[in-house]
Order: sequence, then structure tokens, then C-alpha cells
Amino acid sequence: MFKRLMTCIAACALALASAAVYSQYPDKPIRLLVPFPAGSITDTLTRVIAPRLSQRLGQNIIVENKVGANGAIAGQFVARAAPDGYTLLMGTNSPLAGVPFLMKDPPYNVLTDFTSIGFVGKFTHFLLVNKDLPVKNLNELLAYARANPGKLNYGAGHTAALIYGSQLKSLGNIDIVQISYKGEPEQTADLLADRIQIGYTSPTTSIGFIKDNRLKALAVVLDKRSPIFPDVPTMAEAGLPNFINISWMALVGPAKLSKPIVDLLNRELNAVLQMPEVREQLERQALEINAGSPGELDTILKDQLVTWRKSLDSAGIKPE
Repeated sequence: MFKRLMTCIAACALALASAAVYSQYPDKPIRLLVPFPAGSITDTLTRVIAPRLSQRLGQNIIVENKVGANGAIAGQFVARAAPDGYTLLMGTNSPLAGVPFLMKDPPYNVLTDFTSIGFVGKFTHFLLVNKDLPVKNLNELLAYARANPGKLNYGAGHTAALIYGSQLKSLGNIDIVQISYKGEPEQTADLLADRIQIGYTSPTTSIGFIKDNRLKALAVVLDKRSPIFPDVPTMAEAGLPNFINISWMALVGPAKLSKPIVDLLNRELNAVLQMPEVREQLERQALEINAGSPGELDTILKDQLVTWRKSLDSAGIKPE
């Protein structure tokens, strides 16, 4: 009886402590880590969301770029942070689905070392080629690559591009050479300079170059065409129906983040994503918004880990 009483008292004390923390949260600036460099699609979209979220929470949100290792550096930092809601990660498929299978000794477990807060949406990536490459569509690119095995380079500025390039090789039955980059801006610069001939980039880094005809968009990696370039076909329409889109963005925190804080952040994040001016800016960058609950993000993460394992295995990509 005494033991049950003490357990009950301890539980009540913990609940009161959590309520006290929640009533004060946030009472200091929040660090929001972005795992990719300034100018990347993740950075650009985060800087659209962060100011509005800051206004709703009544506290500054400091966006910090912590770049490297496909997002593992930022992911590890957040996974090891105190579970107080003051260090968060605007994660993507790279640190939250790719890293566990790209590293022999990943620095965290996605399912146990993070707390899901909310899904943001799916990225759009365009299959681009250098303007001087003598092709006008995907079929012509595949034919040209088969006629010139090993002579075309493709850029991988993020883990999604790594898998997209591998899918292009395997589904298109072509021999092209992978060149790795820290992010999309560096990859795009080399695509413009013809140091690489093929790349998968987001509208953030490529829209101006496509409009100026400095890069050619052959296809979009989505289930439907992008409103930005409605004349550009999907990968399925272009000739590769089994091409998989695996690029997305979500907000997470360290493990054991309290439910009241998670619920507050989720509610305010979803409210921001429904703001007309925010939706307009995000959709202008071709983000397909998919707000949801923490539980729904848990399911997405579990499903994506399965998808990424299969995609990397089928592409023959081994952990390093």
C-alpha cells in the first residue's frame, strides 16, 4: 500500500513539474538546426517557416546551419541535446532515413533518439542536364548515355540525389559516374559549368537557370507535374514509371521531449503551414505541404526507413 502511495505521489510530482515547464515554455530562444548549407532547399523553406513559428510562440527561433555527413552532424547534435524543446531539427530524408543505412556506425537511432513533432511536406526535384547536352527529353538522355558509357557525370548533393542517380542508372540501364557534393548550390555550379552533365536539384537552386535556358529540365520527381513548370513531365510520364520519390521534410526534437511541448509545437507548426502567405511561399518552391500529427510522423519515419533500405540495397549502395 505504501509503495503504491509513493508511486502515485511521484507520478503526480512529475506531472506537476511537466505542467510547470509547459506553462513557461518557451522562455528563451529556440535553436532550430538545418542539416544543409545556406541556399539549400531545406534552409530556404525553414527560413520561411521559422519567423512565423517564432511569432506564434512568442520567442526567437535561431536557424543554424550545421552541415556535413548527409545531415548526421546536425542529427547527432539534436539527438544528444537536452529534451527541453530548445534544440530542434528541421530534418529531411537524409539524416532521418538515409544516414542509418549509409553509415556503418550511425551516431543515432532514428526511432529511439528523436521525438516526432510534425511532418512539413514533400520536396520536388527536377532532373536537369547541362544546356549543351544534345538531348531534349529523358528518352534521348538515356539513348545518349548508352551510346557514351562512362562519359557522363551526375551530381549527388544530398542523399536523395544519390538514390535518384542510382535509380536512373539501374532503371535506365546506363553507365554514368557519380560525383558527390556537400549540397545543391555546389552541384548546380558544376552543372552550369559542364563539369557534371546531369543533376537532381530543387527549384530553390535551379528555377532561375531553367527559366534562362541555362539548364534543361527533363522531368520532375513527383506523382504529378509541378505548377512551376507544368510542361515538364513526371518521371513516369517521361518513361520511368517505377521511379520512387523519397524526399521530404519534418520537425523533430530529442528523445523524451514532453508531450505538452510536442503538442504545442505541432499545433503551432500546423497553424503556420496553413497561413496563406506561408503556403504561397512554400508552394512557390514546389513543396507539397503535408501537415500532420506527431503520431503520423512516427508512422512516416518507420515506413521511410523500410523504403530507404530497399532503395539503397537495390541501387547497390553500401554503408561506409
